[in-house]
Amino acid sequence: QLLISFTMARRYDSSTTTFSPEGRLHQVEYAIEAINNAGTCIGILAKDGIVMASERRITSGLLAPAKTSEKTYKLCHHAACNVAGLTADANILIDQARLRAGRYEYQYQEPIPVEQLVEHVCNYKQSYTQYGGLRPFGVAFLFAGHDQHHGFQLYQSDPSGNYSGWKATVIGANNQAGKSLLKSDYKEDGTVQEALKIAVKVLNKTMDGTAASADKMELFTMTLNDKKECVHHILTLEEAKRLIDAVEAESASAGDS
Repeated sequence: QLLISFTMARRYDSSTTTFSPEGRLHQVEYAIEAINNAGTCIGILAKDGIVMASERRITSGLLAPAKTSEKTYKLCHHAACNVAGLTADANILIDQARLRAGRYEYQYQEPIPVEQLVEHVCNYKQSYTQYGGLRPFGVAFLFAGHDQHHGFQLYQSDPSGNYSGWKATVIGANNQAGKSLLKSDYKEDGTVQEALKIAVKVLNKTMDGTAASADKMELFTMTLNDKKECVHHILTLEEAKRLIDAVEAESASAGDS
């Protein structure tokens, strides 16, 4: 019986458009599983902004340093995203998001609501699970944004086209361990600075056995300035190092007490 079910599963493996007898789309599930092996990304909603943090995986010391971030992308002046999975796949969806945001603003003379932008990208993702000859995008996103309707918002999406709003979440490798730490440490009325410290703690837990260092993580904040305009900021290596040192000092003092 096990052999029969294995053979049946294999029969439906290669098709994204055919349901298996158990009602599953195997290729979509495999794409979601691929995300669970990607570099960890964390999103945390604070009362005065949003923090997104991600693990930088350095494959070779001979690689020239990237000129722009390979994990965090600005979609428009009030929205940004973090990528876990295949960057090449993500580039297609990021272009779609930027195009939609630009066209909406041109047409209606106001910024696109954040959830509408997320929904557009997810509808595009979902179409790649429904038509023959296509494979799902092997990428999951964390979207951070701010609009006049709902303030700061954080969304997560996966290759199936599903999306959901979160106060704090983790995607990528060891996401369950990261989520359990967020459950205990997250505070709804926390500030961006507090959220940054939580993000560093979570990355320390999810990064496999490697000591945390500023060059192995990327920390991003979205806040509002005096004119109520969104400010996107990726922490420099010096800022990240100071933050990591502060977190380590806090945990050391907590351990002593």
